[in-house]
Amino acid sequence: MTTTIEIDPLTRIEGHLAIRTEVANGKISRAFCAGEMFRGFEVILKGRDPLDAQQITQRICGVCPIAHGTASILAQDDAYGVQVPDGGRLLRNLILGANFIQSHILHFYHLAALDFVDIAAITEYQGKDPLLLGVKSWIKREIESQVLYPAAPFLPRYEGKYVADHDLNVTAIRHYLDALEMRRLAHKMACVFAGKMPMAASLVPGGVTEKITARKIAAYASMLSELVTFIRDAYLPDVLEVATAFPEYFDIGKGCSNLMSYGVFPESGGDTFLPGGTYIEGKSAKLNPTYITEDVKHSWYRSGSSQAPTTGATSPDPDKHGAYSWLKAPRYNGRVVEVGPLARIFVAYGQKTHPSLNTLVDTVLSKAGVGPEKLCSVMGRHAARAIECRIVADQCLQWLNQLKPDQQVFNEFEIPDRAEGIGLTEAPRGAIGHWIRIEDRKISNYQCVVPTTWNCSPRDDRDQPGPVEQAIEGTAVDVDKDPIAAARIVRSFDPCIACAVH
Repeated sequence: MTTTIEIDPLTRIEGHLAIRTEVANGKISRAFCAGEMFRGFEVILKGRDPLDAQQITQRICGVCPIAHGTASILAQDDAYGVQVPDGGRLLRNLILGANFIQSHILHFYHLAALDFVDIAAITEYQGKDPLLLGVKSWIKREIESQVLYPAAPFLPRYEGKYVADHDLNVTAIRHYLDALEMRRLAHKMACVFAGKMPMAASLVPGGVTEKITARKIAAYASMLSELVTFIRDAYLPDVLEVATAFPEYFDIGKGCSNLMSYGVFPESGGDTFLPGGTYIEGKSAKLNPTYITEDVKHSWYRSGSSQAPTTGATSPDPDKHGAYSWLKAPRYNGRVVEVGPLARIFVAYGQKTHPSLNTLVDTVLSKAGVGPEKLCSVMGRHAARAIECRIVADQCLQWLNQLKPDQQVFNEFEIPDRAEGIGLTEAPRGAIGHWIRIEDRKISNYQCVVPTTWNCSPRDDRDQPGPVEQAIEGTAVDVDKDPIAAARIVRSFDPCIACAVH
């Protein structure tokens, strides 16, 4: 007998995502990941001035606008043939680095942690922390009143297993509250060189528009120091505590185990701080962007399948037979690949490019009692995200120390009559690429292939399930009492559906 479980909408993610699963003999036999809206940013961009692109595409997402802005200006740098001076490169890295930090903190504490932390434990809190006492009073009142829509996002909750240690639960709840301030601080830190957040005003082709001053360097450094302390003393330890309490989640949500990173944070020699590359069918290789295509057999689009983004089109078809998602199905050389912090850390760890990264990965794996092969899992994704947050925060200090007041941050350029450009970088959630074609100095075609389009893609033309679908399939679930496993798997990818459907 097959039972269908639908989670629609899946909460505590960005955007509108539905998960439909078919359960047979206590395990999920098939899973379907559906993006439920169409927005049309690629259509909106046609015919516009190319310099509008980095501002319009940042509106795709309020959580990771900097990644979209960065991919857009990289595509334009490529199209215009303009070189970015070191000062502009460093400021771009510092702005994007701050966005990484806020996004990773947001994901663990405010989106995923409540899958594991027992918020009901706060009702037994006996301390004197005024913030925790306020949460205690609120949650207790909501539980007792049994209202239809209780204290979201804390309630309602599943009946499944949560952290059993009372003190750990209370500490995690306190850090949940602290993380709200840390996320605000990371946004404020980005504003030092971005001008404002979200939707940075200073990102432009050729560099950035913000000047470097000693005062701005000091302001960024002060906020970064506080964030590094939180990441070191709260975020990483909390992830390890949750991993210790849920060791079985190193064996859940493995997925396709094919990983890809474009590389991110350009360095002066032309390489990137976190390297690009692939790990497919157990073998590491260099990235080849010409292998990127998109299928639409099960997507609500009439545009052709297996097209490269350079020649791709966005033609919605909401009545298409056999389709179930507004996401396309990106593939790398025809293969399903996962992108995100796990892919970046795994690729970097395999290339042994950063001794400090490798040491931190080894330390975390040792404390968790698992090997590198267990990284492809729910807990592996959470661990990789926390590790990356620490590595990026530490590196931001190195970039900051390379800045000099009044250093050149911008090079002039001219928009050609006709040109094409590709901008490949990484968002907090994974590989992001923008492709631009210019004719008569206007945008004639613009395509975005973003992290969650890769991870939450529907089946492709060969009916291969996407990465999230594969991660869910085979998972044991209790249909009546504990369907939370599927939600935990999906949230470990940190989906952003607004980005994916753009």
